[in-house]
Amino acid sequence: MDFSVLRNLISRYCVGEENWLDSRTVYIGQKEPPPGAAAYIPQRYPDNRIVSSKYTFWNFIPKNLFEQFRRIANFYFLVIFLVQLIIDTPTSPVTSGLPLFFVITVTAIKQGYEDWLRHKADCSINECPVDVVQQGKAARTQSHKLRVGDVVVVKEDETFPCDLVLLSSSREDGTCYVTTASLDGESSHKTYYAVPDTKAFRTDREVESLHATIECEQPQPDLYKFVGRINVYKDTEEPVARPLGSENLLLRGATLKNTHHIYAVAIYTGMETKMALNYQSKSQKRSAVEKSMNAFLIVYLCILISKAVINTVLKYAWQWSPDRDEPWYNHRTENERQRPVVIRAFTDFLAFMVLFNYIIPVSMYVTVEMQKFLGSYFITWDEEMFDEELGEGAQVNTSDLNEELGQVEYVFTDKTGTLTENNMEFIECCVDGNVYVPHAICNGQILSAASSIDMIDSSPGGYRREHEDLFFRALCLCHTVQVKEEETVDGIKRGFHQGRPTSFYISSSPDEVALVEGMKRLGYTYLRLKDNYMEILNKDDEIERFELLHVLNFDSVRRRMSVIVKSSSGEYLLFCKGADSSIFPRVVSGKVEQVKARVEQNAVEGLRTLCVAFRRLSPDDYQEACLLLTQAKLALQDREQRLAQAYDAIERDFVLLGATAVEDRLQEKAADTIESLHKAGMKVWVLTGDKMETAAATCYASKLFRRSTQILELTKKRTEEQSLHDVMFELSRTVLRQRSMSGLSVDCLDYGLIIDGATLTAVLKSGPEGNYREVFLEVSRNCSAVLCCRMAPLQKAQIVKLIKASKEHPITLAIGDGANDVSMILEAHVGI
Repeated sequence: MDFSVLRNLISRYCVGEENWLDSRTVYIGQKEPPPGAAAYIPQRYPDNRIVSSKYTFWNFIPKNLFEQFRRIANFYFLVIFLVQLIIDTPTSPVTSGLPLFFVITVTAIKQGYEDWLRHKADCSINECPVDVVQQGKAARTQSHKLRVGDVVVVKEDETFPCDLVLLSSSREDGTCYVTTASLDGESSHKTYYAVPDTKAFRTDREVESLHATIECEQPQPDLYKFVGRINVYKDTEEPVARPLGSENLLLRGATLKNTHHIYAVAIYTGMETKMALNYQSKSQKRSAVEKSMNAFLIVYLCILISKAVINTVLKYAWQWSPDRDEPWYNHRTENERQRPVVIRAFTDFLAFMVLFNYIIPVSMYVTVEMQKFLGSYFITWDEEMFDEELGEGAQVNTSDLNEELGQVEYVFTDKTGTLTENNMEFIECCVDGNVYVPHAICNGQILSAASSIDMIDSSPGGYRREHEDLFFRALCLCHTVQVKEEETVDGIKRGFHQGRPTSFYISSSPDEVALVEGMKRLGYTYLRLKDNYMEILNKDDEIERFELLHVLNFDSVRRRMSVIVKSSSGEYLLFCKGADSSIFPRVVSGKVEQVKARVEQNAVEGLRTLCVAFRRLSPDDYQEACLLLTQAKLALQDREQRLAQAYDAIERDFVLLGATAVEDRLQEKAADTIESLHKAGMKVWVLTGDKMETAAATCYASKLFRRSTQILELTKKRTEEQSLHDVMFELSRTVLRQRSMSGLSVDCLDYGLIIDGATLTAVLKSGPEGNYREVFLEVSRNCSAVLCCRMAPLQKAQIVKLIKASKEHPITLAIGDGANDVSMILEAHVGI
């Protein structure tokens, strides 16, 4: 008898094995694994019902009353009303009860109506039709009936009903395109992949015959993190284990684009989906007016109590003499005469509280609530805020923050996609110091597409030609761009030129599309990815095929991406592109100084730059890299750390090839808007992940910085030359000395501060030499504009929180368009 299964069960249920608690097993198609596999343990998961409403029909009255009476004002009026009912008071209980009843009723109707709208939205989502594979064919059911393990068929332009793992696609390569605009605001197409062992199952019957299980982590809200493993069982073989990552997970709320249909298995359903987890437990933002009203209420309550105490004391002081204790017009009963003095004094105190309770006006709260509710509609109806391209106006998600818009003192904005259009155009590339400009004009003549302008080094030869070819091939291979050859994209006819169909590119990153299109203009065309082979057409009109072996995806920490390919001659090549700060330290040869000079010049002009490098791998190097990547990808615990270590070990000893420059144009009227905000007395901060030079050039173009602005730098480069302590206090002395010298003309001073992410981390950590936060706040308060570059998403939120918590407690507004801006938007008083 095999006791291994029994031992595993005991350890899981009795000992509480950590890996078991942190993961779940999903049986695809609700089918038990074949005999000899791990024991089948059915698990209970929530259904796919989404609940965004707060109330039900049964709990609305008690829950709403409980929430309303948690407010200080409502609770106060309730106490006054109850006092009037219990004791003999000079005023009728109706005087307090009727206004209180009106306030409670109006607020309950408003909140009930808003919750009814949420119920309607929930019902429309929960009852939308979904195709599920059952008994070898697709059957239509309602979304809320989906269960974990069901295989779902999703067609083009449909929204994913829950979090799914992609099994197969109508595309031969097992990929699909997805837009996640409802999740993170990014409208570009993202590519997701099916594992090689399941992408061949393309019909209902084939999918029904699939025997597999998925082990994955328990639900958590991070949109970009997913760790799992799929075990595919075949007839006579051991199960094949394949890693699953975020590139295999399709999130609820995203939409399938430019793919006819896909098959996917439900992993997280209902309130366990990542979208639902991101909307849960978010603290309700309260406006400054509401907070100040509560503060004033406490002050007036103290005044009221004081008045009641003083009047009670004066009454008993007046009645101290026997002839005044019981006047002829107010004889007391025998019961009142025998009542203890303490009880009589307390009753009189409550009576005075009721008599003077008008000092706190109940009608004020009704007025404020109605003004907020109606004011939100005026924002929605504002014609000047209507976007004709989108056909949409401003959308108010909460009416509690309307009055904050008129009190904003600090505006925090993202750069890419917010100040700029995020519509990239390839400008030039530099290979070993030789600058290539597509269709460049030189001496009045238009050069051919592949011509170069030798700006720095014009030495010809085989070495230059070899690096030139490698550079162009690197940009044609090192990307995640997909080629679209169909007639329509999103219902719009595209891809036709002079009556003939032509290909165009789709990617999650506009930079990648701009680079691949730039290479096409320079003579190297990326054709397609088919059966794991990437095909490019070189400038001699010859098709070259490279086998795509591994993709080392881009992430915001490494700030680079790489691919490992095998050429037709059997040579292994590692191509890498990324930010200059992440490439240059890993370069061992190449014309670094010439390329670095060109990169810095382009950055000053406001262009987005990337550096390109390569490395030849021996067969032993490749096998070692494969082993590192496979072990890291199959790990269920600490997969991200292991992948980072593997990438770090592989991406080294590069030969620098060159750099690229891409332009991201400013949004229409961005400069005029920032200038108007400055005139209104608001301070604008730009928080971006871009390099300092590029971001600074954008700030000058958008009039955030003027030519007369005195720039103060607080960057890693400067803190390497001086200690952070010296730099901080030198900036502080500069600002304070200038302010004291200027006297009354302090408003005429124009300072601009630039700080990077590395220095911000050091500033936020209080060292033994002192607390630099206050010094940083003092410097930044005296600057009309601040640029924070090389910022991680969490650092953006830290900046906003730091300003919010300063002693002035200013009202803050954050505006962004991407997932990396969500934490900043949630932290600010007002988020756009």
